[in-house]
Amino acid sequence: MRRFIVSLIANAVALWLTTLIVSGVKVDPYAPDGFAVVLSFLFVALIFGIVNGIIGTAIRVVAFPLYILTLGLISLVINAILLLLASWVTGLFGFGLVVDGFWWAVLGALVLAILSAIIGAILKPFARRRN
Repeated sequence: MRRFIVSLIANAVALWLTTLIVSGVKVDPYAPDGFAVVLSFLFVALIFGIVNGIIGTAIRVVAFPLYILTLGLISLVINAILLLLASWVTGLFGFGLVVDGFWWAVLGALVLAILSAIIGAILKPFARRRN
């Protein structure tokens, strides 16, 4: 459970930093106060994690030959599609992730992956179980 919470917080922080860096990716909170903004980022990170974990895994298994053929560059397109899908799912709730277009999704997915890896490496000691 601790690993899940640390991963969720790392992804939410990476998503927040991505919205600061990439102007075509933003999160619309459900209310203007600070607590609602934090909950919105956590909600979007949760939805993105679910989309990436379930649909992303299935797509990666099916698209494995394309990964080999393109030397992994197809992962940029797949991650952009997953980001757009997470944007669509959170949009069904009336708030959440907003992506301006496909190329903003590609750039946003690239920045999000880099930041998530860095933040995840920093927070990795907090996810370990202490005996």
